[in-house]
Amino acid sequence: FSTLTASAHKCPLALLTNNSRIVGLLAQLEKINSESLLVEADTARYVTSKILHLYAVFVTKTKNIIKLQNTRDLQTTLNILNILIELVSVGGGRKASVLVSKGGTQILLQLLLSASKESPPNEELMVQLHSLLAKIGPKDKKFGVKARISGALNISLNLVKQNLQNHRLILPCLQVLRVYSTNSVNAVSLGKSGVVELMFKIIGPFSKKNTGLMKVALDTLAALLKSKTNARRAVDRGYVHVLLTIYVDWHRHDSRHRHMLIRKGILQCIKSVTNIKLGRKAFIDANGMKILYNTSQDCLAVRTLDPLVNTSSLIMRKCFPKNRLPLPTIKSAFHFQLPVIPTSGPVAQLYSLPPEVDDVVDESDDNDDIETESENENEDDKDQLFKNDDIETDINKLKPRQELGRPVEELKMYEQFFPELDYELVSKEPKPFASDANLGGPIVVPTAGEEQSVEANHSVKGIAMKESNHLQAEECNKRPAFLDLPKKDRNKDNSLQQQSDQKKLLSSCQCLSYEIVKGLDRITLQNTSKNEQYYKTGSVMKKESKTSFTSLTCNKPCQHVSSCGSVLFEGRSVQLGKLCFTGVDPEEEDDSSSYSSGEQVMLEVPDVLPLHDPDLYIEIVKNTKSVPEYSEVAYPDYFGHIPPPFKEPILERPYGVQRTKISQDIERLIHQNDIIDRIMYDLDNPSYSVPEEGELLKFNSKFESGNLRKVIQIRKNEYDLILNSDINSNHYHQWFYFEVSGMRPGIGYRFNIINCEKSNSQFNYGMQPLMYSVQEALNSRPWWARVGTDICYYKNHFARSSIAAGGQKGKSYYTITFTVNFPHKDDVCYFAYHYPYTYSTLRMHLQKLESMHNPRQIYFRQDTLCETLSGNSCPLVTITAMPETNYYEHICQFRNRPYIFLSARVHPGETNASWVMKGTLEYLMSNNPTAQSLRESYIFKIVPMLNPDGVINGNHRCSLSGEDLNRQWQNPNPDLHPTIYHAKGLLQYLAAIKRLPLVYCDYHGHSRKKNVFMYGCSIKETVLHTVSAASCDLIEDLGYRTLPKILSQIAPTFSMSSCSFVVEKSKESTARVVVWREIGVQRSYTMESTLCGCDQGKYKGLQIGTRELEEMGAKFCVGLLRLKRLTSPLEFNLPSSLLDIENELIESSCKVTSPTTYVLDEDEPRFLEEVDYSAESNDEQDIELADNAGDYEPSVPEERLSDSEMTRTHLP
Repeated sequence: FSTLTASAHKCPLALLTNNSRIVGLLAQLEKINSESLLVEADTARYVTSKILHLYAVFVTKTKNIIKLQNTRDLQTTLNILNILIELVSVGGGRKASVLVSKGGTQILLQLLLSASKESPPNEELMVQLHSLLAKIGPKDKKFGVKARISGALNISLNLVKQNLQNHRLILPCLQVLRVYSTNSVNAVSLGKSGVVELMFKIIGPFSKKNTGLMKVALDTLAALLKSKTNARRAVDRGYVHVLLTIYVDWHRHDSRHRHMLIRKGILQCIKSVTNIKLGRKAFIDANGMKILYNTSQDCLAVRTLDPLVNTSSLIMRKCFPKNRLPLPTIKSAFHFQLPVIPTSGPVAQLYSLPPEVDDVVDESDDNDDIETESENENEDDKDQLFKNDDIETDINKLKPRQELGRPVEELKMYEQFFPELDYELVSKEPKPFASDANLGGPIVVPTAGEEQSVEANHSVKGIAMKESNHLQAEECNKRPAFLDLPKKDRNKDNSLQQQSDQKKLLSSCQCLSYEIVKGLDRITLQNTSKNEQYYKTGSVMKKESKTSFTSLTCNKPCQHVSSCGSVLFEGRSVQLGKLCFTGVDPEEEDDSSSYSSGEQVMLEVPDVLPLHDPDLYIEIVKNTKSVPEYSEVAYPDYFGHIPPPFKEPILERPYGVQRTKISQDIERLIHQNDIIDRIMYDLDNPSYSVPEEGELLKFNSKFESGNLRKVIQIRKNEYDLILNSDINSNHYHQWFYFEVSGMRPGIGYRFNIINCEKSNSQFNYGMQPLMYSVQEALNSRPWWARVGTDICYYKNHFARSSIAAGGQKGKSYYTITFTVNFPHKDDVCYFAYHYPYTYSTLRMHLQKLESMHNPRQIYFRQDTLCETLSGNSCPLVTITAMPETNYYEHICQFRNRPYIFLSARVHPGETNASWVMKGTLEYLMSNNPTAQSLRESYIFKIVPMLNPDGVINGNHRCSLSGEDLNRQWQNPNPDLHPTIYHAKGLLQYLAAIKRLPLVYCDYHGHSRKKNVFMYGCSIKETVLHTVSAASCDLIEDLGYRTLPKILSQIAPTFSMSSCSFVVEKSKESTARVVVWREIGVQRSYTMESTLCGCDQGKYKGLQIGTRELEEMGAKFCVGLLRLKRLTSPLEFNLPSSLLDIENELIESSCKVTSPTTYVLDEDEPRFLEEVDYSAESNDEQDIELADNAGDYEPSVPEERLSDSEMTRTHLP
């Protein structure tokens, strides 16, 4: 037995690795060997004979091919063909591939040509030949070309024509024709020979006979009709109506659903022919929408018929007539005149369009009328080009080349932003204004690991801007005393913190009675007197209803409300958004007695963060300049947001939800009389009056960062919402932020945002929109919460014009749909794409940080880097530790700290970037000893909002110039892109004085991936992705991987596996690449934070919230401190207890792994979730993606379900 085992193990490696049967037999042989005394000899003989038989089969397989080529004896040929068919049938695709690699295709085609010359040809030989060709054809990518060149196409076709009644012969012939037809050139050639008409002679109405032949004929026809030429031929001959008639017949008679594959084959033919515009028109004319809608509704009750329902749904979606968006123009509803008009690019095209041009939709919804049949001779080349097209292949371009780009004399203008580098200027730094009670006040360091305590009646009283600015101006030239003082006593710090905690009062309480608030539509923040400590509400007249309300006042004064007198509103009044029914319905709440008539309504906000001050926010909003000149304030921005005290898991998507939503959309066409089609809100027509009906929702978005352009009521509780384009643009619809009121509890309201543009979204993977309820905030729950059910994101029937789609015709918009049940009657609720963070919120936070920090310990300076196009200031923040004393050595250490340069919010819709930045700023300003060490290690230069104008005006991606500012870093225009021009100027100045930042990081948000991750820049990893990867032996410092690796160890939301360090051509003008290539910063990153949630680590399965985002900002700071320790171990030593840092070097594990994710679309790389859960449903392009990704096998053998309602398939 030992000898037998050893001999068996000498079998060819390919035999062992490619045949699991042999592996199993060898295992049995090993067992026999170990139990040789107990096993009968017959068992051993059986096992060894099986192994020898399989070995013989493997050895003789290639010999059979040679014999087949040389033999002229018919019976020998048939025997060999039978053996090969048996081998291929048993071995599956792998053995067929071996046969192809040995030249089997050419030999079999040559044999077919020889056999066809006999008259008549031998039937058995033809059956065997076609059976074998049908099995190996799909494994040969050149099969169609070989068949066409050899002249074999017409041989198979003629056999079918001449033997229509010989089902045994034509079955394998049809199978081969199906494989031939996958080549578009072959399909056109066969179509000209009458193959389409021939197929309709074989397929027909319901019959229990020859169902196998019918199925193969339908599959062949579906493949042929993918050719536009053949599809037009089928339309011209009226075959679309024929197919629908046949389908209805099979649907009616197949009551036991035994012939689902045939029914699906008919649908596949309809699907192929409707790929052209003529086919879709013929389908509509033949009443195809109603037919497929009714039949698919019949199939819903039977789960096994889901492939029919999904294919029908796909066909109906494709044939649904393209509608135009109900807008006068797709350009933004707001206009801002640019100081300079670009000479080229989309903005220039926008300005050059004549006024009479209809930019909403084209005359044609597609451009498929021109026949462009072509053949991809090598699919591998196509895939390779696809993968590497955007990767930079020029090594010379990849190499960083430090260049200032501007004269040194010109860069000296930025010297004023670096006073910390000059001793004299340091000593003259003004002491920021702060009251004694606020000195050393507590700054909350965000951590998602601990729940924040809930306490009532806590907030921080705001300070007036004018008074603060006046006091700062008086001290601006004084030498601060803190340079001569020792460090502040820690006990005194603690006592001051306690005093500050005790002084936190609730400034946002509302003294509005039950009766008053119930009828208010708007309430201003103005009071009759600055000295009064309560709100007086005058009579309010509703023009529409002509109803007046008697002037009432609160009986009880609010002792702790900062007065908002008339002086506060000089120049411009500011209004709160519509206030809800602030009382609580007695039927809903038990504590409704506290809201009785004349009683004070107190807003008890738990755990109000010290950085939020409602009154200060209002003061700042006054000076914020918006294009629409907003005069209202959204309640969430006024009240503030605290993270909810509960976790919000990623939503599980119910089975069939997308299919159901699409079906309801199709009903709009079939049952048009059921559609209300009533305009409820319209920015383009401000004078439009909304009908005053009790059950209608009311909408509003006229506040900072708001975005909602139009609302149309579709059904009683269903509304279509249209978003506004970015100003000076005609696209970028994704960000939304709007107010809803007038709701009723217990009703499911469906909202459809119908003009989104991205091809996929995390709304398909468990992300929910956010809602803020004013009623909940008044009930001590002031937070944004994830809400909504039946959420999905899919392509709709609204057409995008080629003007808005980069010249492409036939593109569609996408719909975000979700259903919400409101908890309170007549509430005022706000919906947002992500947690809003306005420009005024940033200004408020910075002012609070400045007023509350300890100036003896923290060097904090806020400058205005520049003004934006609309005149808003772009803040620049400097943070570091104050020198220990004013001695020379301490000042030198102060001046020579390395720089860290951070920026955020270049894309307005990525609000999560601002929340991460908030976490960074709060951590840097905290009293945490680690934060103090960090300040002593670095000087932080931070531009927390690179695109203030875009944020203010509710843009998703652009500034007022209509351009993506993160594509302007190569050549920023000082007139059109001032924030980028001057932010780059700061970095160029640092490069000029040889003080390059150690790290540059631009904070972003990511709409289509989970977790937090980084993009960096690496020559080597970029080269690894190119075709010419021969230069991958180049040596590169792996230091760029250190910080991401650190973050993956300490930040629970960070994923190293999602990071990419590839440089793409399309990203040449982004901050990350320009700062790396031109400025010379090796550690130049984009840090992307998910909008959805995490699929790994501590927060796996949870949607991300502001607590987790702020924690990421704090962890980024901790990562920088660890980076300092790793890069300068001798200069800097911290107790390990402060950071919990392992003593291993991170660089040792920073090896270049498998190719990292490369980027193709905006800032977002492709990702595998697109394959198995695509908003595109069952479109072929998604299946092609799967093929490119690996050996992708759909879990349902019939077809990949259009709603992706199948078990997730994990790609290798």
